Amino acid sequence: MVDLERVRALRRVIEENAETMTDEVAVYVPELFQVWSGNGVEYVTGLRVSYNGKLYKVLQDHTSQDNWSPDAAPSLFAEVLPGQDGSDIGVWTQPDSTNPYMKGDRVYYPDTNGKIYESLIDNNVWSPEAYPAGWQEVVLS
Repeated sequence: MVDLERVRALRRVIEENAETMTDEVAVYVPELFQVWSGNGVEYVTGLRVSYNGKLYKVLQDHTSQDNWSPDAAPSLFAEVLPGQDGSDIGVWTQPDSTNPYMKGDRVYYPDTNGKIYESLIDNNVWSPEAYPAGWQEVVLS
């Protein structure tokens, strides 16, 4: 028989420890984070939440509303994208002004079978194809 109190206690420990993860690690385990709710939840800047299998960071304090989901409210949430610290290589995903690639971020483009590129500029929202001057191909040895 499953001890539901034990399961709940372990879930709390997991969620508390997930908060100490870097974005670069956390992006791969969004299910460890609180699921976004539109039912009047108080969200604080910097908190990470999961929504539709993706990880988002809260950009400003607010009380949630049904029509302010992370994918519909870019002024409130930024999707955390793999490869946004230069130590990991994620697949290029179209960012917006709230989560651009920064100088040193590395991505596979256009998919995991593509070449590796490193952003040469901060606030890079263009693909290596759309703005080649913003990216440099990286050859790993």
